Amino acid sequence: MASSPSVFLLGPGYTGLTIIDALLVANHPVTTVLRNKDIAATLSARGVTTLHGTLDDHAIITAQAAAHPITINTSSSDDLPSVQAIIAGLRQRVASSLPTTFIHTSGTGLLCDDAKGKFKSEKIYSDEGPEMIDELPDTALHRKIDLAIVAAGKEFGDKARLCVVLPPVIYGLNPEHKRQSIMFPRAVHFALKHGYACYVNEGKNVWGGVHVLDLARAYMILLTHLSSHFTNPPSLDTVSNPYFFVENGTEFLMKEVAEHVARVLHKLGKIDTNETKPIPEHLYHDFLGPVTEIAGGGNSRSNAVRLRELGWVPREKGIWRSWEEDEVDWIVESFEK
Repeated sequence: MASSPSVFLLGPGYTGLTIIDALLVANHPVTTVLRNKDIAATLSARGVTTLHGTLDDHAIITAQAAAHPITINTSSSDDLPSVQAIIAGLRQRVASSLPTTFIHTSGTGLLCDDAKGKFKSEKIYSDEGPEMIDELPDTALHRKIDLAIVAAGKEFGDKARLCVVLPPVIYGLNPEHKRQSIMFPRAVHFALKHGYACYVNEGKNVWGGVHVLDLARAYMILLTHLSSHFTNPPSLDTVSNPYFFVENGTEFLMKEVAEHVARVLHKLGKIDTNETKPIPEHLYHDFLGPVTEIAGGGNSRSNAVRLRELGWVPREKGIWRSWEEDEVDWIVESFEK
């Protein structure tokens, strides 16, 4: 079987490793950069080219982005220098008239308002056009990095395909890797440490979710359409609208998260009560750190119109079933180690 275009993936973590699985199934040669020798050995045994490095190794990142027709970034959504290093490599490809595709992982934390847990917003952002996202302030979470990619996309024009994927809360356990997401494990760890589950103020703010396996499938569907410009006219306009939401239709109040955490941990005998209550400011560092009030208390509602139009259909377990059946034992075990 002929190989598909090679991929440089930066950030082989919770999301990135699951995407690598999908890329290998689709016969894409994959190269990645990481510093964990055990993970590197596992990936190498599966045929992945691994390079030792970190997000600070900008020369390596630029060289790899320049060497591969496809680059996917699933590392930090807030590290501008590494993204600038990627763009520098893409610029070399564009200058040489080589096929160039870049998928960057941002997040719907970008959408968070100033609710501070006090209300549910009725505003739902759509990716059908860029207007709603373009109205967001430059100070929004992840926005500085996203704007750098938007600017590069306009610079390259139709010579490259650059896009920004914005997942909400990512959940689910990939049994191949057993890596954790952020928000739910942090909520569990807080409850285990302090004896109760928390939320910001009244916990009325709303987030959406997507299972990590559904997210990986979304990347593959998007990649198929973005890569069509290798041999055909592009099927997607990513210059005027580079944004793609990826949510599965599930929404929840942050107080609901606390209630599920408290119920399950109490049932397991890990905490003495199923009580939930607002988190005091002096404990923010034990939940989501400096973004507790904005991300833990903000509304983040999105509608993935474009991916559904491309045929993406989420099919994995819902958020609460997945969390209780697959994730909570693993999260508790990791806390107790």
